[in-house]
Amino acid sequence: RESQVELREHIDSLATELCRINEDQKVALDLDPYVKKLLNARRRVVLVNNILQNAQERLRRLNHSVAKETVRRKAMLEAASGYPQGLPGK
Repeated sequence: RESQVELREHIDSLATELCRINEDQKVALDLDPYVKKLLNARRRVVLVNNILQNAQERLRRLNHSVAKETVRRKAMLEAASGYPQGLPGK
């Protein structure tokens, strides 16, 4: 996730720099297609980052549920082991 955020920041920086260079040039260079490509790449990075965040959150919730279930089953086993087994009527 951190690398996705870092990549998005670099893309923003490059797009800003290209726009600045385009404005400062005496000879008109058409950098707009490159800026558009960078912005499209940024959009895709943001999309992937959102997907990764959602997947990580689902995994975190699943891990929490598994941990709760493990504790619950362990408590049940410990409670069951407190009773004598194999002795009828006791």
